[in-house]
Formats: sequence, structure tokens, C-alpha cells
Amino acid sequence: MDPVTVETTIARPREEVFEYLADVANHAEFCDHYLVDWHLTREDSYGLGAGTRFRVKAPGQRFAWGDATITEFEPPRLIVERGRTGKYNRVLTRGVYELDEASGGSTRVRFTLETKPKMPSDKLMEVLGGRGWTKRRNAKALRRLRSILEEGLDRGHRVTVAGGARKPASAYRFTSDLNR
Repeated sequence: MDPVTVETTIARPREEVFEYLADVANHAEFCDHYLVDWHLTREDSYGLGAGTRFRVKAPGQRFAWGDATITEFEPPRLIVERGRTGKYNRVLTRGVYELDEASGGSTRVRFTLETKPKMPSDKLMEVLGGRGWTKRRNAKALRRLRSILEEGLDRGHRVTVAGGARKPASAYRFTSDLNR
């Protein structure tokens, strides 16, 4: 699919917006209207290598699972996520958050999503409404991001690691019966 770009201006400093976006666990808060069932792919959800797995809630989507991992990280201006989605995870994705300073201490956030379908059937699915649907959902996600950061409103659920707290580690220590 040709790149889909949406943008918004948030009345917060660029560093604050970047810190929020750099933690992938926060993305479920503003994208949960179309990306659901989020899971972290590692314990540390911040920065380079942090990733998530989610299900895309799209009409006619039979192979709805996708993932995204931060592969480029240039504070406070750029976050690039690469991932896969679709049947057998064969559709490559690339999401880019670009943050620029705007007037009055605001931040202009531009999000661009590109996909690279492998099979003709994957391309057909994109032609049959995928582009417009994706643009509308991403535009709503940025509006929700703005309302979260400016007003603290419209928060969805933040993603956590399954199984409860991991840090600090429990006091239980494994012992070896080999030395007895």
C-alpha cells in the first residue's frame, strides 16, 4: 500500500510526547479502537527493540494478528516501528512517528504507515478499502493521543506483561539438589 500519513499538533513539549510514544505499552491507550488484544513481546516496553503483538479489528479480516517492534530510535524526533501482519505474517509493515517543534511549545506529530504485501491476494485486500480504513483509524488514534497528552482524557488500557509484576523479582530462590 502506498504510505498513509496522518498528523496532528499537540500542545505539549516535544520531549514529553516522545517519551510517551517511546514506551510501546502506551500505544494501546490511543489505538485500542482498532488494535485489540495487545501483548508485549518483551518485559522492557521502552526504546529500541521494544515491541507488541496485537489483533487488528478490521472488517473482513481473517488473519488479523500483527506485531510491531521499534527498530530506529532518535530522541526526541523519530521512532520507527517495523512489523508483520496478514496471513502467515507475510505482509511487512513500517510505521514512522516524526516529531517536530511547532509554535508555542507545541509538537507536530506525523505518523506514516507503509505496508509491503507479498502475494497478489494481499494486495487485493488493500485495494478493497484497506487504505481509507487505515487512514481513518490512524487519524482517530492521533486525535486520541492529543486528548490523552493535553487533557488526560480518553485513555484506553495500558498493556502489561502477562502474569503480574516481574520487577522486583520475588524473594523465592531456586536451590539445586545436586549439591546435597
